Amino acid sequence: MESAAQTETQALLLELLDLANRADPYAVYAKFRDRGPLPLPGANLTFFSSYRDCDEILRHPSSSSDRLNSTVVQRQIAEGATVRPLGPPGFLFLDPPDHTRLRRLVSKAFVPKVVNALQPDISAMVDDMLTRFAAAGQFDVISDFAYPLPVAVICRLLGVPLEDEPEFSRASAMLAQSLDPLMSSPETEELWQEQLRAGLWLRDYLRGLIELRRSQPDPSATDLMSGLVAVEEAGDQLTTEEIVSTCNLLLIAGHETTVNLIANAVLAMLRDRAQWTALAGDAQRVSAVIEETLRYDPPVQLVGRIAAADMTIGDCDIVKGDTMVLLLGAAQRDPAEFDRPDVFDPDRGTSRHLGFGRGLHYCLGAPLARLEASVALSKLAARFPDARMVGEPQYKPNVTLRGLSALTVAV
Repeated sequence: MESAAQTETQALLLELLDLANRADPYAVYAKFRDRGPLPLPGANLTFFSSYRDCDEILRHPSSSSDRLNSTVVQRQIAEGATVRPLGPPGFLFLDPPDHTRLRRLVSKAFVPKVVNALQPDISAMVDDMLTRFAAAGQFDVISDFAYPLPVAVICRLLGVPLEDEPEFSRASAMLAQSLDPLMSSPETEELWQEQLRAGLWLRDYLRGLIELRRSQPDPSATDLMSGLVAVEEAGDQLTTEEIVSTCNLLLIAGHETTVNLIANAVLAMLRDRAQWTALAGDAQRVSAVIEETLRYDPPVQLVGRIAAADMTIGDCDIVKGDTMVLLLGAAQRDPAEFDRPDVFDPDRGTSRHLGFGRGLHYCLGAPLARLEASVALSKLAARFPDARMVGEPQYKPNVTLRGLSALTVAV
């Protein structure tokens, strides 16, 4: 017989999954937060929703990102089940020492000058888009602006030919769904097969690019792919599969989250005309707008961690192998941490958000996401100070990666 606490947790989880709450999940998050850590004992899982708890777990040395450490996954393996990956392989899902080695090597190639060298291209792409929007009189923030920009930037970052961008976009959109462990509709075999085909196409294509860089090295090349192929430390180099997994991560996690960062920021400002007008008149405000968006309406709403050892978080004991689900969307509206948490206020001057994570897995692509969003948002507001929404925004079904599916803006 289920306990009252377990029944309550399940009821709240159903609310979170309800598509009717996708436009504004924050009232549901407040219910989670008011109740403190919420366990689902039968599932070996606990939800955390306060800023303090989420911050501690992200920093905790016993927090694992490798789902093979999960009691549930080990039980499935023992029963002979095939455990499908929740996302692309890569250091996002690894623990030290494997994570330490891989991240160190990738960081040697993914240096600031590689990111900063993209700024002229990003500016030119945004200017071209804005010219088209001015001629048309309106545009969709997602399909016309926030979605095509990051995939084009990542393709340039990796040295992918322009003609292959549409297929990259399609594959990354399909695989991004695999990052959401709480999809609103049950995953079907057909959807999984589509994700598998997209992943295989992407893997084979990236292998081809890697082999091309190895067979025809260019010492003057500045793209990240060339850097990943060439990087070396004390004789250690990245394998082909490690480079593929790193590029997969950039294309899938990096693309979708940047799309949502740009779109969520546009929506927040258009709902508060004073903020839109302020950015239109002062491009220097864009950094504050980005950081507040990462707190107020973060692209990544939840993350999972596995207890690699018995842990105590606050007053909550977690058994080794249990899963901890961190509701970052709830944590970043925590009134115990933020004054007026439900108000979008770029002038609050905080940098304590968890939008790019914490600890070992702090987002390696954060500088690139900030650069893209900075150029996109500052130029958009400056070019169209009188922009306004047409109709209501539409949301994707994803719970983990929160983002709009459509937002029409008249200019």
